[in-house]
Amino acid sequence: MEKAYFNEISDQFCAKDRAIKAGKMMSSEAITYEHKVFAFFSRKKKMVFKLGKSFEPDLQDLDIEVFNPFIKRAPLYGWFELDYLNKEHWEHFTNQALEIIKKEIHNS
Repeated sequence: MEKAYFNEISDQFCAKDRAIKAGKMMSSEAITYEHKVFAFFSRKKKMVFKLGKSFEPDLQDLDIEVFNPFIKRAPLYGWFELDYLNKEHWEHFTNQALEIIKKEIHNS
């Protein structure tokens, strides 16, 4: 279920723009823009988004958390995960992450 929904979002975004492609992030399926990952599907069956270090999860009206796949290392600041119970927000945050990565790439 979760993976199929991720694939649906990935396909939808890849169809929008030739610079958006499927890719990999830490052995997980990902969505890239100009070869830079901005969203992916984690091993915990959650969707993970690169929303930047200024994103404030506490201001959101849902349970979005800093992504921390490591046991003995710090979390990946700027990356946030959202579970399938909040799947209605996956597309919105994918779009937000895409806009952020576009700004990063085109302003560097």
